[in-house]
Amino acid sequence: MDYLWIAVVVLWMYLCDQSAAQLSYSVSEEANKGLVVGNIVKDLNLNLQDLDTRDVRIVSTYSKTYFGLNRQTGALFVNERIDREELCPSLAKCSLKIQTVLNNPLNVHRIEISVLDINDNSPRFSDTMHAINISESSIQGDRYLLPVAEDADIGSNALKTYKLSPNEFFSLDVQSGGEHDVSAELVLQKPLDREKQPTLKLVLTAMDGGKPPRTGTTNLVVNVIDVNDNAPTFEKSLYKSSVKENAPVGTVVIKLNATDPDEGVNGQVVYSVVKRGTLDLSNIFQLNPETGEITVKGELDFEETPAFEVRVQAKDFGHSPRSSHTKLLIEIMDVNDNAPEITITSLMTPVKEDAEQGTIVALISISDKDGGNNGVTHCKLLGSVPFKLISNYKNDYSLVVDGSLDREQTPEYNVTITALDEGSPPLSSTRVITVHVSDVNDNAPRFTAPVINVYVKENSPTGSVLCSVKALDADLDNNAKVSYTLVDSRNHRNTPITAAVNINSDTGDIVSLQTFNFEELKTFQFKVQATDSGVPPLSSNVTVNVFILDENDNSPTILAPYSEHGSVNSESIPYSAEAGYFVAKIRAVDADSGYNALLSYHLTEPKGNNLFRIGTSTGEIRTKRRMSDNDLKSHPLVVLVCDNGEPSLSATVSIDVVVVESTADIQTQFRHVPIKEDSFSDLNLYLLIAIVAVSVIFLLSLITLIAVRCHRTESSFSRYSAPMITTHPDGSWSYSKSTQQYDIKPNTLLRAFSYFSDYFNERPH
Repeated sequence: MDYLWIAVVVLWMYLCDQSAAQLSYSVSEEANKGLVVGNIVKDLNLNLQDLDTRDVRIVSTYSKTYFGLNRQTGALFVNERIDREELCPSLAKCSLKIQTVLNNPLNVHRIEISVLDINDNSPRFSDTMHAINISESSIQGDRYLLPVAEDADIGSNALKTYKLSPNEFFSLDVQSGGEHDVSAELVLQKPLDREKQPTLKLVLTAMDGGKPPRTGTTNLVVNVIDVNDNAPTFEKSLYKSSVKENAPVGTVVIKLNATDPDEGVNGQVVYSVVKRGTLDLSNIFQLNPETGEITVKGELDFEETPAFEVRVQAKDFGHSPRSSHTKLLIEIMDVNDNAPEITITSLMTPVKEDAEQGTIVALISISDKDGGNNGVTHCKLLGSVPFKLISNYKNDYSLVVDGSLDREQTPEYNVTITALDEGSPPLSSTRVITVHVSDVNDNAPRFTAPVINVYVKENSPTGSVLCSVKALDADLDNNAKVSYTLVDSRNHRNTPITAAVNINSDTGDIVSLQTFNFEELKTFQFKVQATDSGVPPLSSNVTVNVFILDENDNSPTILAPYSEHGSVNSESIPYSAEAGYFVAKIRAVDADSGYNALLSYHLTEPKGNNLFRIGTSTGEIRTKRRMSDNDLKSHPLVVLVCDNGEPSLSATVSIDVVVVESTADIQTQFRHVPIKEDSFSDLNLYLLIAIVAVSVIFLLSLITLIAVRCHRTESSFSRYSAPMITTHPDGSWSYSKSTQQYDIKPNTLLRAFSYFSDYFNERPH
């Protein structure tokens, strides 16, 4: 609304052609608010009451109300900050024009207020920094125009001169062409060297004429333009770097830096590797030509190449390129990537089992390709073996005997050697050495038993193999090669044993040199010596008991009644003889033994068998019943005496039994009536005792042998030491010792039991 009112007033003033007085005042810019510029009431000859009655107003066309009217005093005062440079930029004279409007009647008075300049603006450069490029090849006296500063103040407060900061290369030439035309030039006083000082920083100061003067500055940056007058330079003539051998591809080894004091292409450096001879490092290292960074490209191996020497060239890109060289020594740092190696330099095997302690078995060398602690090794044996390691020198060791050796118990040893290095983490390796133990003759041949029992049938043909002896020797080769001999001895007839048997020195087969007769020789004994072929030879003996087994080769011999060959014995019995009357007794013997000598008696003639009977075991002939009138007076009897052999042998005797009327007529020449009917004859008693004894011994032996058989573990020797009881398909039992056997069949045992049964049953009670 105020703006609208002002516009109306101004328009109305313009249209009204009436004269108006003009007042002139002056005020300094930046005057404080409230500063009194003048008194309108006094200067317009008004009264203070007119301020209200005529509604006196101050109007202007400015956006800001720079001045105000004090209605109590009529004073015109500064109401807003006045900036001359803002109101009147670039004008030497600056004033504010306002109007005083009075009503009743309407009067307009112009007021022109001159704004006086004060030095409130410093000279100002358009840029705080100004760069000047000067070639280092410039000569003394060359000039370079400097930027001009601006000062918003005028008159004496305006820009007056320039000043340059002290330096040894430039001077300042200030030129003035008028009040607002002051310039300056930079004059080169001394040649420049970009490599020494590529940039010069100067301060250019502009000063006005105020009191005190105000200044403005700008930074002058003098860039010295390079020429290629310097070669790239490395910091060192020799670089040293290290990298681990297990470094992955891309690992930075070192970053070389060659500096060229020139700039631009003159100072732009490119790096390259200088090849030497046939050595090509392009597969191992990679050089960045721009940064000088060397990285790992291939595999590194400390053990193969512990260090590399690389020559690197640095060259600039100047018009006439300049270059320099340096040497790089790359040391490969060892890591523990190699396990110790165990080398057997000498192996003295086999080792004799009687080797003394300290005997060298093998020479061992330990090596580790790594360096430092990674290559320091320690060696030891694993497990319990009769050996030990002795350190000879550094990593050389001797494997020596450290205990007793026994080839028969352990013919070879697998000696495990382990080597461990001191790396982190430590690596180890293991090697197994097979140590063979050679034989010495420290074991005598050994028979399976100290005594060998051999059972031979009589009448065996000459040249029969009685048995084979076998001695085992735990040694090897010649030390275990056994030969057999008979130890000189004599039998019961004081004849050399070599006359009866012979032995095969290689096989141990014992062969008979004669036919044996059980009735003449039942047993004999000799010793066999087994001797090895070692040096010195060792030997041992075994006792061989030869038992002659009886065969049924003798027929029974009838002792009574005695008769000439072809004659018939005669016996008489009374007609009144009762049943069981003793007629005669047949006595017979057999030169054989055992069952072959067990005799039985039988009546072979059927005639008269209904009147007489004979005891099968006693040989006694007795009557079965009383005589009758129908019976014959003479009874010829044939008695068959059989042994129990296989096959059975027999003998016969003929007896004529004559029946007489009275006992007085009985011939008793050949009668042998027993004193006591139930008594045994001496021969039968002996036979019975012998049979019982043999049976008891047989049963005890059978039980013992079965027990021994159950506890035996080496079946290969059973033919010499263990009797055997076998069952044949025909139902018989077989008892064998060594290669000879007793064959006992059930019918034989039944016949023996029958013999005793008949004997006791036939005895009169």
